[in-house]
Amino acid sequence: MTDLKQITLKEIADHNTNKSAWIVIGNKVFDVTKFLDEHPGGCEVLLEQAGSDGTEAFEDVGHSTDARHMKDEYLIGEVVEEERRTYSYDKKTWKASTDQDNKQRGGESLQADNIIYFALLAIIVALVYYLIAA
Repeated sequence: MTDLKQITLKEIADHNTNKSAWIVIGNKVFDVTKFLDEHPGGCEVLLEQAGSDGTEAFEDVGHSTDARHMKDEYLIGEVVEEERRTYSYDKKTWKASTDQDNKQRGGESLQADNIIYFALLAIIVALVYYLIAA
């Protein structure tokens, strides 16, 4: 894999017009100038984020997998190391489920929950029968 061009936030901030629009998404820099007219949400959406970090806006919209792959066509570099941000999804650590995790989440009480729901359903059916029969 080739090293990406290192770009400062100041340099990115200079590219905030429809003539040159750069957006940061996840510390990667994308030149979306040629995509402005093709963006399904309109060019205004991209221009609002041009010259700045649009990660939150990009993630909030819930882009499709195709859109996520498509953005790679416009990748031109990454934010220099000392100016990179840490995003909330970077902080998450995922681990495999264990029986202990299931116990903490109430996994053992699943059968008890089912019995309770069944008992409530039986009481409701009996109550309705009683009211109809009366």
